[in-house]
Amino acid sequence: MRSLPTRRIAAVALTAAASVVALAGPAFAHVTVNPGAAAQGGYTAVDFRVPNESDTASTVKLEVNLPLDHPLASVRTLPLPGWTAAVEKAKLDKPIKVHGNDVTEAVSKITWTADAGAKIAPGQFQEFRVSLGPLPTDTDNLVFKTLQTYDNGDISRWIDETKDGQPEPAKPAPVLKLTKAAEGDGHGVTASPAATAGSSDHAAASGDAGSSDSTARTLGVVGIVVGVIGTAVGVLGLRRKSGSAS
Repeated sequence: MRSLPTRRIAAVALTAAASVVALAGPAFAHVTVNPGAAAQGGYTAVDFRVPNESDTASTVKLEVNLPLDHPLASVRTLPLPGWTAAVEKAKLDKPIKVHGNDVTEAVSKITWTADAGAKIAPGQFQEFRVSLGPLPTDTDNLVFKTLQTYDNGDISRWIDETKDGQPEPAKPAPVLKLTKAAEGDGHGVTASPAATAGSSDHAAASGDAGSSDSTARTLGVVGIVVGVIGTAVGVLGLRRKSGSAS
């Protein structure tokens, strides 16, 4: 009869560990923008971080749609070995003014296609870097609806927008949050090329910090799981010793 409480304790511990893993998993499975925030009116460099969710298929194409209701005059991709980037532009209904000039078209889509032998295999992820700017000052976020294509023909559509006060959708679109620029920080649209380059370098450093934060969160989750299992093992040991002594 003494073994019953012990089994219950072990079951509870294992259930708790499984719950932690289940809760942590989805947080790292979405296509995301990293870093997730940038200053309005400035330039930044971001990574579209793409995890492969399939256990049997590999990702071979990524399509990122840029919002034309808040167009970006300058969009550049960083070369990625094994992938070919294609940039599409569209005419704007209303021109925007950048550095005193009228801009009548903007990038509407970026498509990365894997070259022969390249892919994002099961259990892997890839980052696709883009520089963007000037970031709009009339909105607090930019939504990038994204399609992820697998080599078996499946397509994950990361296009659902998260609504305030509602649960996150199953396939949320990547979002870049925009914050008010601090006065005198050089993020205005009239910034010089040197200031623009400095902003991009700062964004790259922020991206590295974001990656470190994700790693820290992952290690934290692993630590919690190990702690729960260790507690269960300790309790089992105490129970066995108690049973032997009696």
